[in-house]
Amino acid sequence: MAASVRCFLRSGKNAVSALGQRGFHKSAPVAVQMMVRDALNQAMDEELERDERVFLLGEEVAQYDGAYKVSRGLWKKYGDKRIIDTPITEMGFAGIAVGAAFAGLRPICEFMTFNFSMQAIDQVINSAAKTYYMSAGQQSVPIVFRGPNGASAGVAAQHSQCFAAWYAHCPGLKVVSPWSAEDAKGLLKSAIRDDNPVVFLENELMYGVPFEMSEESQSKDFTIPIGKAKVERQGTHVTLVTHSRYVSYCLDAAVVLAKEGIECEVINLRTIRPMDVESIETSVMKTNHLVTVEGGWPQFGVGAEICARIMEGPAFNYLDSPATRVTGVDIPMPYAKLLEDN
Repeated sequence: MAASVRCFLRSGKNAVSALGQRGFHKSAPVAVQMMVRDALNQAMDEELERDERVFLLGEEVAQYDGAYKVSRGLWKKYGDKRIIDTPITEMGFAGIAVGAAFAGLRPICEFMTFNFSMQAIDQVINSAAKTYYMSAGQQSVPIVFRGPNGASAGVAAQHSQCFAAWYAHCPGLKVVSPWSAEDAKGLLKSAIRDDNPVVFLENELMYGVPFEMSEESQSKDFTIPIGKAKVERQGTHVTLVTHSRYVSYCLDAAVVLAKEGIECEVINLRTIRPMDVESIETSVMKTNHLVTVEGGWPQFGVGAEICARIMEGPAFNYLDSPATRVTGVDIPMPYAKLLEDN
């Protein structure tokens, strides 16, 4: 081999010719990996660039680059008029954002955590969600409320709540809950372009998790339609329906169960409202078993709604056993790590 290489080097122009004629194996391009926070950042950056009506406001989103660095670099690029630091008053800046949406702008309103959105729930529900209906369709409200939702680690009862079921209960809102970096980018871009108010529920523990990004998702035109679930793993024995970081739990469980001969189909909801019931029904009709998995409390939760919809629809007759819910414990989140973990 070494002698052949030396021969090519000595032969000058002939080497170039021979190399051109010889078919060399080409490695597949390395998949691009991106953390969830960077996917969200990229989505906002692309939409801010695409539409001058888009702007971001919230606590520490500008000069500090965001509490979780999701808005890193955007203030330096777009300035004070498009990336706006607010006082610590959720009711106030959520109201400003809704008013801006009434006036034709497309605000992204960041809550440092959705637990703090309770301070602004009147603006989210009564001002944003109901206005299109109350105006007989004359006044759209193109706004995105986004930020981390659900349990993190060591932040106790007042910072650990999942609001998926709360906001999904309200007509007039769309509620999105991404898992992967590709979900985060495609769904946030769709949310910003939507003419309806969208509650966009992220998860703090997912921000630093890297995912492979498809070539398609790297385009500035890439979006994921709101209201469409994704089958993350095909299976034939049981359907696991979940959202947000619990998709990871379900995929891990599916690997373990596969060793016991149980093939799980894992459905990533991606959108809580409108819910893709058709995809769930199709899967249940195939597997004949249903398990819902979520981090929120059990009563009146996302899993409870899924079970009700399956019971009321054509998939009910395909169940070989009662549907099962896996949820958070029905208590406020303890601060002590031992209690939090168990």
